[in-house]
Amino acid sequence: MRAVSRRVLLKCAVGVGAIAAGALVKSPAVRAQAAPIKLKFGNDLPATHSVNVRLKEAIEAITADTKGQVAISLFPNNQLGSDTDMMTQLRSGALELATMPGTVLSTLIPTASLTGVGFAFTSYDKVWAAMDGEVGNFIRRNIEKVGLVPFNSTWDNGFRQITSSTHPIKSPEDLANFKIRVPVVPLWVSMFSSLGAAPVSIPLNEAYSALQTKIADGQENPLALIESAKFYEVQKFCSLTNHAWDGFWLLASARIWKGVPQDAQQVMQKHFNAAAIKQRADIVEANADYQKTLESKGLAFNTTQAEAFQAALAKTSFYKDAKAKFGDEAWTLLQKYAGNIG
Repeated sequence: MRAVSRRVLLKCAVGVGAIAAGALVKSPAVRAQAAPIKLKFGNDLPATHSVNVRLKEAIEAITADTKGQVAISLFPNNQLGSDTDMMTQLRSGALELATMPGTVLSTLIPTASLTGVGFAFTSYDKVWAAMDGEVGNFIRRNIEKVGLVPFNSTWDNGFRQITSSTHPIKSPEDLANFKIRVPVVPLWVSMFSSLGAAPVSIPLNEAYSALQTKIADGQENPLALIESAKFYEVQKFCSLTNHAWDGFWLLASARIWKGVPQDAQQVMQKHFNAAAIKQRADIVEANADYQKTLESKGLAFNTTQAEAFQAALAKTSFYKDAKAKFGDEAWTLLQKYAGNIG
């Protein structure tokens, strides 16, 4: 029998070791011990807002279900930058997850603000039928074209109301030359301009100081945010205009999402979508309480007639311009759920 040299034996040992190491790396047992998938989640809402309360619960459930393999850190209140900054980060993969209002998304995806058309929806029944149906699917397809992954369920940003430090807004005429803070959303800048106001676009995290220093005399937001952002400290009146509805899209960066294992994706979809449904119910239940709370903190409330504002808008080119902007397909879908407007 031929003798085996020491050098050959050493080479064989090295080869066997490499094969064993490779098998070890690929084994399920070792994969299960891999480092956690760490994801950052940003938004522009205060930590106390119902969206962030439900997100925190969902994140804890995701961590538990994945046995710690998905670790999500939540950064509320524009800690990671403005909405525009976070949208850029999402597309580049520098940020993994965010909730983004549809109207803010519209700066990149025009159809995302379709549901925010002034005085289009009159009830939550119409809103959720649209968003869980054809309107939501239509917007979702357009979001996917720009490197973002929208989750299935939208969250509630609520019907929007106007607050003021100078006078109550009871009719369209009360908006004449009224300096009102609005998000960086062309649709709402156009709507308030059409109604004779003087809108100023300011990020949410700067809105309080803008009201405090009289850069703006008023602002518009859902009651939940008016309360959580403490606008009642720098405003005197709240007019229940219900002038627009907007929702939050929960978005993932497509660049990052495709690298998340499918089982982890499913767990995240499950808990985030369930949390969205709970948050919708939170807003409905809380709205009456928010009004009582805000009244106790000094805000004087008044109701309005939506028809008067819609008629005022119809006398301008607002609805015509909106239809031209969104296109016939989008406008037809909107009116299928909202009814004939403009």
